[in-house]
Amino acid sequence: MNDKYIDIDFAKLDIERQKRRGFSEAVFCECKTNEQLVKIFTEFNNEKQNVIGTRASKEQAEALKEVFPQINYNEKGRVLTLVTNPAEKIGEIAVCTGGTGDIPVAEEAACVAEFYGSNVKRYYDIGVAGIHRLFDKIDDIRKANVIVAVAGMEGALGGIITGLVDIPVIAVPTSVGYGTSFKGLSALLTMLNSCAEGMTVVNIDNGFNAGYSAAQINKLIERGR
Repeated sequence: MNDKYIDIDFAKLDIERQKRRGFSEAVFCECKTNEQLVKIFTEFNNEKQNVIGTRASKEQAEALKEVFPQINYNEKGRVLTLVTNPAEKIGEIAVCTGGTGDIPVAEEAACVAEFYGSNVKRYYDIGVAGIHRLFDKIDDIRKANVIVAVAGMEGALGGIITGLVDIPVIAVPTSVGYGTSFKGLSALLTMLNSCAEGMTVVNIDNGFNAGYSAAQINKLIERGR
């Protein structure tokens, strides 16, 4: 064991990340075996650190639950959390989706933000095809410190919300859509080319990064208060 990381041959676990960055390391579960995940979660748990795993399958979750019965699995967002030291949740993040099909990515963002200590409110299926649904919720959405706007198809939701609020918006394009959406590329380009000032865009289906960044912004805003 190194002072700054734990070497378990196939992985080097960054146990100092919490001190260095304020948030602990996340485990990307896709492409890892059940045995590897059990070993990783065990090492972090031995260090009394909370652990989050993203893109986890149901099979991986079941394998980990055999060792850690208290582990939580959000099947929609494919997020695993093993919490030893519950964090006090602060502030508020609004996670919004254009459609129901965007919920898995939104749930990943929401779970990540909650794990890293933020209160999250969800506003799902408020996309531009029925924009009155967004207008019905916009006053509540404005109460948040940060907004995560998740949308596929043409990806217009982020720009529209950004044009209506005076708080940071993180837009997440999803791979939801028909053929010419090109698995999220259309939504990504719409968001990148939006004329709504101040909107930040993450990669296609990257709910993790959106939730992580939103939690960082939320934390700084609450610290300033």
